[in-house]
Amino acid sequence: MSMYPDDNRYQNYLDLFGVKKPIIGMLHLLPLPGSPVYNGKGLKDVIERALYDANELQEGGVDALEVENFSDPTYYPHEVGPELTAAMAIISDHIRRAVSKPLGICILSDPKASLSVAHAMGAQFIRATFFTEASVDVSGLVLPKPHELLRFRKFLDPSIKIFTDVHIKHSAPLVNRPIGDSALDAKYFLSDAIIISGTHTGKETKLDDIKEAKASVEEFPVLVGSGFNKEAAARIFQYADGAIVGTSLKKDGVSSNVVDRKRVKELMDVVKEIRASA
Repeated sequence: MSMYPDDNRYQNYLDLFGVKKPIIGMLHLLPLPGSPVYNGKGLKDVIERALYDANELQEGGVDALEVENFSDPTYYPHEVGPELTAAMAIISDHIRRAVSKPLGICILSDPKASLSVAHAMGAQFIRATFFTEASVDVSGLVLPKPHELLRFRKFLDPSIKIFTDVHIKHSAPLVNRPIGDSALDAKYFLSDAIIISGTHTGKETKLDDIKEAKASVEEFPVLVGSGFNKEAAARIFQYADGAIVGTSLKKDGVSSNVVDRKRVKELMDVVKEIRASA
C-alpha cells in the first residue's frame, strides 16, 4: 500500500508501453562531443548509426527505445557539459522523428540534463542511473540530488517518467545497504520504476536481487537493466516487470556492435510466449 492516496504509478507504467513486461531496446550512441574518444567530425555518423540501430530495434519488435551516451567513458559523475546536452538533443530529435515507439533518454550521469532533452524533443521517460544514494562510481563519488530532480521535472513537465537505478552497475553504494531497502527508498521518493542490474554492462542481473527488490516495493514496476537475453527471460520474468536490453541484441552479442534485427526478433518471440502464458 502506498502512502500516496492517488498512487497509480504501476498502471501508468503499463499504459506507457501498452504491454506487460515491456522490452526497452538500448540505442548506444557513438562517442559524442566532449568525450575523450570523440573523433571531432560532427554528428553525421553518430546520427546515421543511431537511426540504423533504431530501425533494427523497432522492426525487430521492441516496445520502446532508450538513447544513451554509452561510448563516452569516463562519464561525468555530476553535471555534463553543454556540448553533450546539445548533441543528445539533436540526435534524439532525429530518432523521435524516425520511430513510433515510446522513447527514453539517459545522459550518464546527469538526470537533469536528461530531463531537459526529454522535454525539448518529446521523450516519455528518462533513466536516472543515480537517484537516492551516494555511490562510489568509476567516475568518482556521486552525490545525487533527488529533491532537485523532482522539482525540475515539476517545472518542466510532470508527465515525464523517471526510471531509477538501484545499486547501478559499475558502482557501489557508499554505505552497503540491502538492495530491497534501497529500492523502497527510491519508490518512496517518487521514482516511476526501479531498475536492478548486474555488476557491469551485459552481465546478468542476480535473480536474488530482483526478488528482493520486488518483494520490497510490491505492486510497483521493477525492470532488469543488464544481462537480459532469450535464455534468461523466463526465469527473470518470474519477478521482473520489464527489461532494458542492449548487449544481447547486438551483432555477435558485443555491446559496441550494431543492433542485429534477427537477435531482436528472437528475443521478442520468447517474450511474447512468456506474456501469453502469464
